[in-house]
Amino acid sequence: MNTTLLGVIIVAILAFVLVLLRKQTESGSLVTGRILELYSKDLTALAKAGKLDPVIGRKHEIYRVIEILSRRTKNNPVLIGKSGVGKTAIVEELANELAHGNVPEILKSKRILALDLSGLVAGTKYRGEFEKRLKTLVDEIIAAQRHIILFIDEIHTLAEAGEASGAIDAADILKPALARGELQVIGATTMEEYQKYVEKDQTLERRFQPIIVEEPTPDQTLGILKGLRAKYEAYHHVKYSDQILEAIVLLAHKHLKERVFPDKAIDIMDEAGSRVHLTQVESGKGDQFVGEVTLEDLRLIVDNLVELPQKESPIKTTNK
Repeated sequence: MNTTLLGVIIVAILAFVLVLLRKQTESGSLVTGRILELYSKDLTALAKAGKLDPVIGRKHEIYRVIEILSRRTKNNPVLIGKSGVGKTAIVEELANELAHGNVPEILKSKRILALDLSGLVAGTKYRGEFEKRLKTLVDEIIAAQRHIILFIDEIHTLAEAGEASGAIDAADILKPALARGELQVIGATTMEEYQKYVEKDQTLERRFQPIIVEEPTPDQTLGILKGLRAKYEAYHHVKYSDQILEAIVLLAHKHLKERVFPDKAIDIMDEAGSRVHLTQVESGKGDQFVGEVTLEDLRLIVDNLVELPQKESPIKTTNK
């Protein structure tokens, strides 16, 4: 057989093998070892790259998380608080501390991976698919020899996810690894959902240590906004004066009563910066021009957020 023909045959065989591998991967039989990579976000890596916002305050909650993670047993904290109080921000600040080595020796080799639960559930049409994915994910974490801390936001949805996919309760998949100390988790949920899904399951509840995350006060929220100011100014190419930050807190407190600090104040701050930047670009001032956020900008933003007609605007702007 001549060399050219042999080469053609080898290439054909390799192409055939690649087609088979691609079909197996698409069918899900070769995803083992990749579930964690596909359905999580490495918060520690993001922290090292400077991509996580700083957290102002919350020292007590962060210390409690570190304290619980450092325990020998029952070392799984669950942050409990209303949506928007900053539960995820606490975990991100812990990732910042890990990235800079500002943690006890026992935690220095660990990474925090945030689970993409909606992605994990997506596409699991048939009975057992979600269960298989979750089991594979747990196996991958166990293989990492306790160097991974899994962050599960809205941890109560694990039970709902299992029910929706026809699988067994997802919590039952986690319990053995949690009991053996092979899986370490930080959870986050509301008090209502914690009582409904976690507290009633005594086996699961024993594995977690609750940390109550209270809504910050207006003064504390102002401190948070001042801590975030530089990042938002750099992102939007705008300036926020102290007066504007104080007005943001006041307006959020007065007109967005159904929402909580700091989330509602940060939303106003972010949207006002976006509005000012877009306005200056459209006016021809250029993308790099630094604009000033005004009370008029805040008025328009709050009008949109509370869905009031212009004539019922919640704030006056005569003293711009």
